[in-house]
Amino acid sequence: MAKTSEATIIKKYANRRLYNTGTSTYVTLEDLAVMVKDEEDFVVIDAKSGDDITRSVLTQIIFEQESKGQNLLPITFLRQLIRFYGDSMQNLVPSYLEFSMSSLTREQEKLRSQMSQNFGSSAFEVLEDQVKRNADMFDRAMKMFLPFDGTAGADGAAQQKAPEPEPAPKPAEPQPSSGDISDLKEQLAEMQKQIAALAEAKKDA
Repeated sequence: MAKTSEATIIKKYANRRLYNTGTSTYVTLEDLAVMVKDEEDFVVIDAKSGDDITRSVLTQIIFEQESKGQNLLPITFLRQLIRFYGDSMQNLVPSYLEFSMSSLTREQEKLRSQMSQNFGSSAFEVLEDQVKRNADMFDRAMKMFLPFDGTAGADGAAQQKAPEPEPAPKPAEPQPSSGDISDLKEQLAEMQKQIAALAEAKKDA
């Protein structure tokens, strides 16, 4: 099947038959799997409702491949994935998995070369290192979209990192009075309140 610049429309009928509008022929899940491997993009549309059912069809393709004994998804991974459904982290999982797979795809040739030269535990270490680098890169990418570094205190206000210490004053210069320190603490507390308010406003936006 020739690649096209636009996604090919695949129509699925009530009898479960799949029709490729690009080639005007009926196709199977195996044909769609070949299209995916050939990097030919397609969208599957329910012929009756017009709904986009690409996700469910791609899931069917994975099920078909797994049932043939080509076990790509470990049982532990499947169990962990199921546990994320309904969890507070559910919305983050798709982005993380997509990020990790994109990274693996970009690095696959280098990984193949490294794994062909290493066997056993060394090969596992190559994959483990790749996973760690994926996690680090994803963490950095997420922080780019977060205005604050992280944790909230007991009152829900975002905690800021301690300011860089000022250079030690010269001996001849007077030390700040207790009143100055008190004013500084009040100013810092006010800044934290303002930051917390901005964080809440961004969250509600």
